[in-house]
Amino acid sequence: MSKWTDQLPEAARDYIGHRRVDEVECIIGDIAGVARGKAMPAAKFAKQTNYFLPNSIFLQTITGEWADNPFDAFTEPDMILEPDWSTATAAPWTADTTLQVIHDAKDQQGNPIPFSPRNVLRRIVDLYAAQGWRPVVAPEMEFFLTARNIDPNMPVIPPMGRSGRRAAGKQAYSLSAVDEYGKVIDDIYDFAEAQGLEIDGILQEGGAGQIELNLAHGDPVRLADDVFFFKRLIREAALRHDCFATFMAKPIAGEPGSAMHIHTSVVDIETKKNIFAGPKGVETEAFLTFIGGMQKHLGAAVALFAPYVNSYRRYVPDFAAPINLEWGRDNRTTGLRIPISSSAARRVENRLPGMDCNPYLGIASTLACGYLGLMNKTQARPEFSGSAYIDNEDIPANLGDALDLLEEDTALQEVMGVDFCKVYDSVKRNEYKEFLQVISPWEREHLLLNV
Repeated sequence: MSKWTDQLPEAARDYIGHRRVDEVECIIGDIAGVARGKAMPAAKFAKQTNYFLPNSIFLQTITGEWADNPFDAFTEPDMILEPDWSTATAAPWTADTTLQVIHDAKDQQGNPIPFSPRNVLRRIVDLYAAQGWRPVVAPEMEFFLTARNIDPNMPVIPPMGRSGRRAAGKQAYSLSAVDEYGKVIDDIYDFAEAQGLEIDGILQEGGAGQIELNLAHGDPVRLADDVFFFKRLIREAALRHDCFATFMAKPIAGEPGSAMHIHTSVVDIETKKNIFAGPKGVETEAFLTFIGGMQKHLGAAVALFAPYVNSYRRYVPDFAAPINLEWGRDNRTTGLRIPISSSAARRVENRLPGMDCNPYLGIASTLACGYLGLMNKTQARPEFSGSAYIDNEDIPANLGDALDLLEEDTALQEVMGVDFCKVYDSVKRNEYKEFLQVISPWEREHLLLNV
């Protein structure tokens, strides 16, 4: 193998074997978590040390429009992309031997681009490290398999299973329900193995065609990379079998939404012990102040956990989705759940993020809120018992209100990066403005001839 392929992780080397690499995809996640970049012949990739893209990719909205540049409206400088070799992995669905490599975004002076989502997450992990802490996360991924939907005016419907029937809802944890689309699951496993990605488990969720994929706990940046890769490979696996995979928060009316629950603990770097557990497993002040920080700042972070107008359709009672910032032990009605675990594995599960959020930003903002609580010793409210669905809602009800809360929370903006927050606000307000120009079928059906 050539000099650059010697730097590849073991899974990528195994995938290549004795074959010649045909193509390399230089990729980076934008504000939405969409993979942007360029593909090039492997021979050309081997001759270069860095690559270029305009930094305006971080101002592109989900519709392909361009948000206002909050810094300089007249220039569009190139940023330098440097390959992170630890992320090099197969693109096993391609016809030839292709590798994909996540790149780090830097300006022309070598400084990290502050509004690159991966850099935002790295910045916050570094803040923890400066205090002698190492955050540990474990994301859960929920998504729907659906029938192909080529007309946006038509509702999304469940896929056809091997039985010849459409997938049914209310079959949580049913192995028979998972077997209905077993070929898609098989390809997900095969693609993940080729890419060196670890799956902790796959199960049927409560929605029709809804699947949950769990990832083992680990480093926040690596896990965000994994979610970024998994979204792409799951879509490719579904397309092989004439269906779609969607990570929309609420793709089907009357069905549950899809979340990306994030489990978080914090380890002392020196002692390697969980700072949430003290002698004899007692809950520590750090545990309660981490929760307190989340309760104080998660409302503003909802703009990052729920980045689209559709996201807020998920926040409804009785669909296993949070509508508040209460915390409770093993209570799935609260926004913050403390799972049953050993004291060494004590963690906080943030149930607010939707699966439509950018994984780098969902994890970053979770850690940012907890960090603020630890640093400011913010006290948690008393534990909530019973059903939190009967309590007052304390999260924003729409994207506009969420963005207003983020704009008001200067402490969270400082941790996330003020420049990043300016870019994010510009992109999201542009998307919200576009949405408000659309007339929905509900409006035509009920208002056209009746008002």
